[in-house]
Amino acid sequence: MTETKKRAGRSGGRAARVALRSAPLSEDMRPVRAGLPGGQYKPLTDAEVLQIHNAALDALEQIGLSQAPPSGVEILTKAGAILGDDGRIRFPRTLVEDMLAKAARNITLCGREEKYDLHLTGSNVHFGTAGAAVHVVDLETNTYRDSTAQDLHDAAKITHALDNVHFFQRAMVARDIPDNLEMDLNTIYASTAGTTKHIGTSFDDPSHVGPCIELLHRLAGGEEAWRARPFMSNSNCFVVPPMKFAEESCRSMEACIRAGMPVLLLSAGQAGATAPAPIALAIVQAVAECLAGVVYVNAMAPGHTAVFGTWPFVSDLRTGAMSGGSAEQALLTAGCAQMHRFYDIPGGAAAGISDSKLPDMQAGWETGITNVLAGLSGLNMAYEAVGMHASLLGFCLESLVLGDDVIGQVLRTVRGIDVTADSTSIEAMKAVCLDGPGHYLGSDQTLKLMQTEYIYPTLGNRMSPKEWNEAGRPMLLDQAIKRKNEILDNAQIKFDPAVDAAIRKDYNIYFE
Repeated sequence: MTETKKRAGRSGGRAARVALRSAPLSEDMRPVRAGLPGGQYKPLTDAEVLQIHNAALDALEQIGLSQAPPSGVEILTKAGAILGDDGRIRFPRTLVEDMLAKAARNITLCGREEKYDLHLTGSNVHFGTAGAAVHVVDLETNTYRDSTAQDLHDAAKITHALDNVHFFQRAMVARDIPDNLEMDLNTIYASTAGTTKHIGTSFDDPSHVGPCIELLHRLAGGEEAWRARPFMSNSNCFVVPPMKFAEESCRSMEACIRAGMPVLLLSAGQAGATAPAPIALAIVQAVAECLAGVVYVNAMAPGHTAVFGTWPFVSDLRTGAMSGGSAEQALLTAGCAQMHRFYDIPGGAAAGISDSKLPDMQAGWETGITNVLAGLSGLNMAYEAVGMHASLLGFCLESLVLGDDVIGQVLRTVRGIDVTADSTSIEAMKAVCLDGPGHYLGSDQTLKLMQTEYIYPTLGNRMSPKEWNEAGRPMLLDQAIKRKNEILDNAQIKFDPAVDAAIRKDYNIYFE
C-alpha cells in the first residue's frame, strides 16, 4: 500500500511539472532569449587588446589600402586620408580616432515586426544564419546539390519558426536563376516572404542596388516607411584581404548608405592565406581593414548604422583549405568580439560553421564549441551560426533545425548562474532535509524554477535506454527531418496575398 501511494505521488508530481511546462512564458521570463549579455570570456588581456589596436593603427598609417574606387578616394581624402604615389590610401591615427567617435553605437537592426528587433548594445548576443552556400545537403541521399531560390525561401521560413535563431542572412545562393539581377531580387523576396525577422543580403553589382531598393520600398509600404525601419542590411565585402578595397562592393556600399540601408563592414581574410598565420596578427589585419570601413562610412554619412564585421577565417595549414569549425576559428572570433567591446561599436563575426559534410558528431562539436566561445565573448552578431557545412559550401535545412537546440544551450551558458538571496537561501534545504521527503522533486521552488532557470531541447533526446527502446528508438536526424517538414507544411507567405500577387505579377519569382 505504501509503495502504491509513493508511485501515485510521483505520477502526480510529474503531471504537475508537465502542466507547468506547457504554460506559455512571457518573453522576460524565458530562460534564454535574444540579446542576453555575454562577455564572460576574454581571451585577450587589456594590454594585449591595446597592442592589437596600436598595431592596426600602424598598419593603416604605414601600409594603407589600395584599389579604392574614384568615389571612395574622394570621400576618404576629403576626410583627411592620404593618397600616396603608389595608389594606396593611408589613414592618420587622428582621422581613425575622429571617425570612431562619430560611429553609430547602441544601434537597432529592425525586423518587419518590432518584436524581432535586434538591439546591438554592449555585449548583447544574437545568433543567425549567413554564408551564401552554393549547395544544399540532401539527407535523403547524403549528397550535395545546387541550392535554389526555393531552398532559400524554405530556410527563411524555418528560421522564422525557431526561437533561438534571431536573424536571417542569406544562407544560400539561388543557383537556379541565371540572371544576376533577378537572383538579387529573388533573394530579397524569398527572404522577406519567409520571415519578419531582420534579414541580410548582398549585391552582385552596384547597378542592382537601385532596383532592389525599389522592391524594398514596395515591401515596406513606401520609401518613408523603409527609411524609418529598414528591415534588411547589406552584407558588404568592401575589402579584399590583404589590405585592398573591393571596388564594386565599395560602390554598392555607397549606394546602400544613400538609400538608408544598414551595412555590415565585412573583412573575411583567411589566416595563413589572405591573412597572417598568427591568430593575433590575423585579428590585427581584420581590425585595420574594418577601421578603414568605419572611416569610409562615417566620412560619407556620420553615424550611419554599420556593424564592425571582423570576420577572419582559419586555414588548415597542411592543405591551405578553410577550417571554419576549428578551435583557432573560435579563438579568432572571440578575440574579434573583444576588440568590438574595446571600441564600443556593434560587431559581428563567424561562428557555428562545420567542416563536416553532414550533421554528424563532428558537426556537433564544431558548431557547439565555436558558438559557445562567440556567445561567452559577447559577440553582438554571430553569423553562420546554424546550418553551415563543408566550410561554407553546403547548407542543411535539418542542421538549421538542430542548430536551434544548440543555440538554446549556448545561450543558457551565456546567461550564467543567477546568484541571489533567494537562490542561495537554505530554507528550501531545511524543508526537504529536516521536515520533508528527502528530495526536491515537486517542491515549490523546483516547480517555480523549472521553466525560468532551465532550458529543454526540442529534439535532443534525454530518455533512458529503456524509454528510448519503448519509443521505437527515435533517431535524431529522423526527428530533425520530421520537424523541418512540419514547419514547412504550416508556414505561410509573410505578406498580404494581394501584395504577394502584385510582386509575382511584376517580377519573375522563382519559388512557390
